[in-house]
Amino acid sequence: MQRATAPADHHRFAARAAWLSYIGGLRQEDIAERLGVSRVKVNRLIAQAHRDGLIRVFVDGRPDECVLLEDRLRMSYRLDFCTVAPTLDDSEVLPLKTLSAAGARFLMRALEREDLEVVGVGHGRTLAAVVENLPRLARSDVRFVSLLGSLTRHAAANPFDVIHQLAQASGCESYFMPVPFFADSVADKQVLMAQKGVRDVFALAREAQLHIVGIGQIGAKAHMYETGMVTPEEFAEVERAGAVGEVLGQFFDADGRPVDAPINQRSIALRIDDLRGKEVVIIAGGQGKARAIDAVLATSVVTGLITDEATAQRLVPLGARRERARASLNPLATS
Repeated sequence: MQRATAPADHHRFAARAAWLSYIGGLRQEDIAERLGVSRVKVNRLIAQAHRDGLIRVFVDGRPDECVLLEDRLRMSYRLDFCTVAPTLDDSEVLPLKTLSAAGARFLMRALEREDLEVVGVGHGRTLAAVVENLPRLARSDVRFVSLLGSLTRHAAANPFDVIHQLAQASGCESYFMPVPFFADSVADKQVLMAQKGVRDVFALAREAQLHIVGIGQIGAKAHMYETGMVTPEEFAEVERAGAVGEVLGQFFDADGRPVDAPINQRSIALRIDDLRGKEVVIIAGGQGKARAIDAVLATSVVTGLITDEATAQRLVPLGARRERARASLNPLATS
């Protein structure tokens, strides 16, 4: 019989208690007997395991309502796959728990593929939360690479954090682009893009078999606006140009076309057309994101979507409208 006798043992016993509970399926009284502690102590140990990030929970099943939404979105937008995770709280502006759990489950399974060698990664709060939700992995032969410039004025918006977190979670080689997300001018961008180190990272990003990206919305709640990555004047400019969303530093209109705005020429990132023909998965959702997601899906570049239930419900009529538009252009086309 093992006994926890000192505070220094808490982390070790928390891991053992979590393992016995979630993997072994033991009841709390059985764990208490095994460890030689009280049931109250077992509760505290498992709570400690959660706080220490030792427990990552993935649920394979989804409610029938979510599966139905997946089928409708997959057909409307001609996706290879779609995952709709149940909404936990309809009032959430950005459902990070839902999106991060579904995204981490997808990425964990993707990393089990033997053919996967390079994974390109975008930026944003959602992707950072996905990485935080990943369990510790052991896949040292995969390389992660940033798809966009990784230097920003605001630490909270720094895309390098996502790459750094991935390196820590997986032990894999990770490459970030040592340039600003937006250059001050097109001329500055050309100078930066001419650097050999930058060219090498871009080349690696284009080689990726899987690209995982987030989507930015337009408006006062936009993350890039709140963190100062884009100035109020620049945001007003893209809004006047008809932008409804952003992906990889490019602002798109409702039909998935880059808007005519100077900032689109200054972003240092792969263009979404560079990803055409590749596996491109979007992880995005939340209030105000449906139009942005619809616009990016309209490019026909995206092959997979991971979103939350509430956002999926808002996307269904938008996707149906695109289906009707395709049918009117070609009555013989099928979805």
